[in-house]
Amino acid sequence: MTESTNPATIERVALTEAAAELIRSLVAVHGPVMFHQSGGCCDGSAPMCYPKGMFRTGQRDVLLEELVIDGVDEPAPFYMSASQYELWKHTHITVDVVQGRGSGFSLEAPEGKRFLIRSRIFSDDEYRSLVDAGVLAA
Repeated sequence: MTESTNPATIERVALTEAAAELIRSLVAVHGPVMFHQSGGCCDGSAPMCYPKGMFRTGQRDVLLEELVIDGVDEPAPFYMSASQYELWKHTHITVDVVQGRGSGFSLEAPEGKRFLIRSRIFSDDEYRSLVDAGVLAA
C-alpha cells in the first residue's frame, strides 16, 4: 500500500490557504474553533464555524477531520450530520472562503466572507483503502 492510499494519511477535509488565514484571524478573536456541516448537497454548501464547544454535536454527528492549521494551537474539528455524511462520504472536501456575508451564527459572517465547500470524489485507490480500513462501508 502506498502512502497515498494508506487510510491514516488520506485527508478527508482540507483547507485552502485563504480559509486557513481566516481561521487564524477568527481564532485570535474567539479562541479555538470547530466546523459543522448540516445542510447542502454540493459544492458551494456552507459549513458553519463556531467557537469550539459552542455547538453541541450529537451521537450521530460524524467527525471527519481534525484540521491542523499552522499558527493555531488547537486543531479545528470538522463534523458533519449523519444524514449529510451519507451524501458526502465518498468525497474529499476542501473548505474555501469567498467574499459575501455568511448566514446564521457562523463566526465569519461579520467579516464579509463566508466559508464554502469544494469537493471531489475519492479516487478508486483512496476509496478502496478507506473501505478496507473500515472507515467507509462498501
